[in-house]
Amino acid sequence: MPISALPCKYGIGSLGEGAYRFVDFLRISGQKYWQVLPLVQTGYGDSPYQSVSDASGNPYFIDVEELHKDGLLTKRELQEEIEKSPRIDYGRLYETRYPLLRKAFSRFDVENAEFVKWCKSGKYTDYACFMALKQKYNAPFYEWPEEFKFRDAPALKQYIKENKNEILFWQFLQFEFYRQWKKLKTYANSKGIKIIGDLPLYVSADSVDVWTNPSLFMLDAELHPQKVAGVPPDYFCQDGQLWGNPVYDYRAHSQEGYVWWQSRLKHALTNFDYVRIDHFRGLDRFWAIDATAPNARDGEWMPAPGEDILSTVDTSAIIAEDLGTIDDGVRALLAKTGLPNMKVLQFAFGGDNTNPYLPWNVDENSVFYTGTHDNDTVLGFLESASPSFRATILDQLNDCLNYLDIHKEIKGKYAMVDLFIDVVYASRANVAIIPLHDVLALYSEYRINTPGTIGNWQVRYTKRALTDTAAALLKRKVRRFER
Repeated sequence: MPISALPCKYGIGSLGEGAYRFVDFLRISGQKYWQVLPLVQTGYGDSPYQSVSDASGNPYFIDVEELHKDGLLTKRELQEEIEKSPRIDYGRLYETRYPLLRKAFSRFDVENAEFVKWCKSGKYTDYACFMALKQKYNAPFYEWPEEFKFRDAPALKQYIKENKNEILFWQFLQFEFYRQWKKLKTYANSKGIKIIGDLPLYVSADSVDVWTNPSLFMLDAELHPQKVAGVPPDYFCQDGQLWGNPVYDYRAHSQEGYVWWQSRLKHALTNFDYVRIDHFRGLDRFWAIDATAPNARDGEWMPAPGEDILSTVDTSAIIAEDLGTIDDGVRALLAKTGLPNMKVLQFAFGGDNTNPYLPWNVDENSVFYTGTHDNDTVLGFLESASPSFRATILDQLNDCLNYLDIHKEIKGKYAMVDLFIDVVYASRANVAIIPLHDVLALYSEYRINTPGTIGNWQVRYTKRALTDTAAALLKRKVRRFER
């Protein structure tokens, strides 16, 4: 359940009432985990996998009602922010939310001791400077004037001095986000709910991360990416997926002792109880594509020092997203690190009995899903299947039920969705995660992301979604399958 999709009347999910109600829903339904998408401030395409800062929190998630309680916003200002659209309108959010947050900041006491301490830590100074310069030039950092593009120290010091208020505004946003996030996480943990976060393998080309550490990426002399990330043709895209993120120069990372990676992983593990590393296979070998290529078909596999990187942190709370093109190298890395990996039931159908996603091939050291944020909803998956493939799914689903000793007659597509959940819950996997859209048996309009396309990440739920009926359904399954 992404934060962005939580019930909220202000256009997008937030760290406010909807999040606390969702924690309560999880508690009464017998759940132990809440998995979220990256919390970062989004960039290109509104994707949480394209952020201006890997360590940032999304200002859109700041609960504006909390700002009202703190005396930073008026009731009338909140009323003007109400948005009843069934989808997230990022264009409108950009036009209205930042002006609202600036009003809140104008009434905020910047001499507040906690805020002063936050600023003095220096953790978000580069972020604040980066965002202020982005507002000034309205362009990627590699198109800024030379002195800022290449981080000339005297020029940056002078800019910060002359734009103190703007710098403080961006620091305020991160201060407020993390204050609210810490409060929400503490509440979730007090209710017995652990939060599984998500760490994208790559960072955005136009980000604080690349701006402050250009030597750690494959860039040219003008700081443009030479090689970019993606994957070859796969289940989702026949031309592969061209993500556009700059790939790492691992020789440089090795020379600095993987300090950047160590800091990044520790930040994630501080903010979450568990962390899923997205595109884990890229820590063994990664698909590098020429930056000028029109698609991801023509690339090359390059080695990555995943074992060395992971040796710098405690990996006991890390989950490996090992989906996609998996080979012996990835399997060996998983074996060496002992990390739990992911299994997705939607990928189980259409092959033979050796398919790794069928329940008899799912071992205890797994996190099993009906589908992920990149998959269609199970109902959408079934609806879009051809008659012959749907018959195959039905046959293999029956095999799954027989193997797991689940005695139910399959009557209709809604019953099939319910049985997908049963298969995941009844499996040997130590952890079972069900997207809310499958708990509620929703159609494809609740799909979170379709890889290789635009117009994603717009799903919104209403308060009516979190029903007692849905909670009771999950609670029964928890008890039946001893979860």
